[in-house]
Amino acid sequence: AVLVESLLVFAVVLSVHAVVWDRFSWCAVALAAQAFYVQFKWDRLLQQGGAVFQFRGAANSGLLPASMVIPLLGVVMKERCRAAGIVYFERFGIVVASTGMLLALFLSVLAVGITKPVPTNTCILTGVAGSVIIYTMKHSLTVSEVIEVLEVLLIFVYLSMILLYLLPRCFTPGEALLVLGGVSFVLNQLIKRSLNVIEGRGDPIDFFLLVAVVGVVLLGLFFTVLFVFMDSGTWISSMFFHMMTAVLGLGVIMPWLYRLIQRNPLFWLLQFLFQTQTRLYLLVYWTFLAASACGVVFYQNAKRSSESKKHQASTITRKYFHFIVVATYVPGLIYDRQLLYVAAVLCLAVFIFLEYVRYFRIKPFGQTLRHLLSLFLDERDSGPLILTHIYLLLGMSLPVWLFPRSCAPKGTLPGAGALVPYSGVLAVGVGDTIASVFGSTMGEIKWPGTKKTFEGTMTAIFAQIIAVALILIFDSSVNLNSSYAWILASVSLVSLLEAYTTQIDNLLLPLYLQIMLMA
Repeated sequence: AVLVESLLVFAVVLSVHAVVWDRFSWCAVALAAQAFYVQFKWDRLLQQGGAVFQFRGAANSGLLPASMVIPLLGVVMKERCRAAGIVYFERFGIVVASTGMLLALFLSVLAVGITKPVPTNTCILTGVAGSVIIYTMKHSLTVSEVIEVLEVLLIFVYLSMILLYLLPRCFTPGEALLVLGGVSFVLNQLIKRSLNVIEGRGDPIDFFLLVAVVGVVLLGLFFTVLFVFMDSGTWISSMFFHMMTAVLGLGVIMPWLYRLIQRNPLFWLLQFLFQTQTRLYLLVYWTFLAASACGVVFYQNAKRSSESKKHQASTITRKYFHFIVVATYVPGLIYDRQLLYVAAVLCLAVFIFLEYVRYFRIKPFGQTLRHLLSLFLDERDSGPLILTHIYLLLGMSLPVWLFPRSCAPKGTLPGAGALVPYSGVLAVGVGDTIASVFGSTMGEIKWPGTKKTFEGTMTAIFAQIIAVALILIFDSSVNLNSSYAWILASVSLVSLLEAYTTQIDNLLLPLYLQIMLMA
């Protein structure tokens, strides 16, 4: 299974390399080759319990698929912005690619360093790949860009040491690289932009995303340290939690956002949300869907109490939420992507805040949330945090957030790139959902080395092709320019990756589909 997963990742890397064919795509190929070898060292460390931290069990290290996401995103973003003639974002793509490669190399060197005896061949391969990448960075990056890349690496090292210690068994090494690498990059971008504020420059919704992500992470770190010294389950601690959340929100996050967007954040948000009648209709519709999702949770818990033998929700029951998320995102993508962008940021902040309430057992809802959400746990929620619903939201939202709007003059990219914002809907909302439902109910032929079925994968590919046809009908901004073969190949590769990966597919699959469509 690991070999097939690696083969599929190599297919994606070589596809991007064939399209781009520059020094950075060659570096991506070198990085993939060394990550393939180092991945087995990480797997052995996890099996023997020799890793530095406690990682999520029942999964391989996932180093290769995770190592390639950020570099490939940077490479394809650079290429798209170069074609559009936007030099600033072309350079930004180069920084993203270089940062991703350096973070992946750091994780590889860490694995090689703690493996005993020292693997000579892997050391040589990692050294050669590292030399190629550093040589390329030396001749491609300015001094300020090199400093920016090193800043992200430094933040990543410290953030990893803190969070992997505080949250054992929540991540595999690959997932830690993706999640903590992304948070480190966002934090560095926010610091950089806060120090170089130019009035009128930058989109407020981008600043809104940066401040929201950094704000909820800092909030979690603050309360984690605080509740080491006091019991979080008492009413006094709970009142202090809510009071300090309000203080940090109104006293730190709001002024920070005000400095960046040069206006009152609350007034700007209200004006933005109710700017047009279409937005009002969408907000009412999304409120109804949110109430429906809550209804599913309460109904399933009531059903559990009446059927004492059934302790966990079935796969099909969990996929109800995928259908609800698809119904949420598709109208937003068609009618108002900016509103969807901001609404997804708000939803992410609410999800993480509610997870803090559940994790710290904050009264009055902490214990209730623990009871309600325990029904929907699966083997991937082996740590103290429940992250699968947050990963689902991220998988649907990241293609919207990472879409290079400045490099798309008419609001959409040409060819297959027009489907980039729909990557989450196609890969997770349609593909993963259909594969799980049909595979678990009608699947008989299993892929070698996995529990996934051939029927589930084929049905997922077919369903995604139908979804693309429906998008063409209902979204007039999408023009594929005869790039159907590339779309079919992209969907097929990502669907096969879903069958073989043991990583969090809600997070990984949309990013790989986005990379392929942007390439």
